Amino acid sequence: MGSLTASLPNSHRGPIRTIEWEMLDKRKFYPYSMMSSFTVRCFLYPLTLVRTRLQVQHHNAIYSGTFDAFRKILQHEGVKGLYRGFWISCFQVVSGICYVSTYEGVRHILDKNGVTNPKIKSSVGGSCASLVGQTIIVPFDVISQHLMILGLVSKQGKSVSANPLAIKTEGRTKSQITWDVTRTIYYRDGFRGFYRGYLASLANYVPSSAAWWTFYQLYQEILTTLPPLLPHTGTQCVAAVMSGCTTSIITNPMDLVRTRVQVQRRSIPETIRFLWATERLRIFSKGLTARMTSSSIYSLAIILGYESVKKMSVLPAYKDEVRW
Repeated sequence: MGSLTASLPNSHRGPIRTIEWEMLDKRKFYPYSMMSSFTVRCFLYPLTLVRTRLQVQHHNAIYSGTFDAFRKILQHEGVKGLYRGFWISCFQVVSGICYVSTYEGVRHILDKNGVTNPKIKSSVGGSCASLVGQTIIVPFDVISQHLMILGLVSKQGKSVSANPLAIKTEGRTKSQITWDVTRTIYYRDGFRGFYRGYLASLANYVPSSAAWWTFYQLYQEILTTLPPLLPHTGTQCVAAVMSGCTTSIITNPMDLVRTRVQVQRRSIPETIRFLWATERLRIFSKGLTARMTSSSIYSLAIILGYESVKKMSVLPAYKDEVRW
């Protein structure tokens, strides 16, 4: 659609539903994207932390569910407990820019080579974007997950052993603890320690990203055939939430494996065997509520920001045709 629309004179162009890469002013797009991504991360990071802790715990040894986890973290650790590892995870903003650039760039290349099916472009673009994004972010993900699980408290209010690196936390600042985690990982496993769970991340996030963008495109197409109850951006947000829920259900077991591999230092086959022996069919539901909640809210916030940023960054020649 992008190349065809761009080639037509203004008087013959119809409303633009999908803003393509060549329609964007990159000088506006990149800074707006970084601000949007950081804002979303600030508000929604606690959901990621809670999901990680639910996935790491054995059965329901610490938290009985998502809301119980929030309550206990606030009770025993305060608000700052919900933001353990936040600053190191902020490097994901850089990863996010690379992700978006890859996604849009691959879509653009496919379009130039005659691939016009939007679902195919979304699927391939999402896969490539996730491959690039995970290669950049996995080291920071490994560090932040170790930070997330520090300070776990049992149902009896006692500290529990969830510190596989044996990091000392008492009397230490956040920066000192972060440095200790980073240094210990390197001393134990070398540089490859920062890519622990990399294959598990790819196995989870590449198909997850491909599925998310495919379902997002599909749900948009379905919703646009219905009577228009919302503005176009509202329809995109609804499609994003539906896509987030669908993808979470499909990929939850692999996300559980990824988290356990990165934190508990087992191989992928060992982790799968251990999870099946201890959790059985709970692998399909463990942390799922937190993940669906997190994914739905993230999808809504990210797409609201992403699509709004694209519309604000569109080149002047296309502004009148953009649908808000």
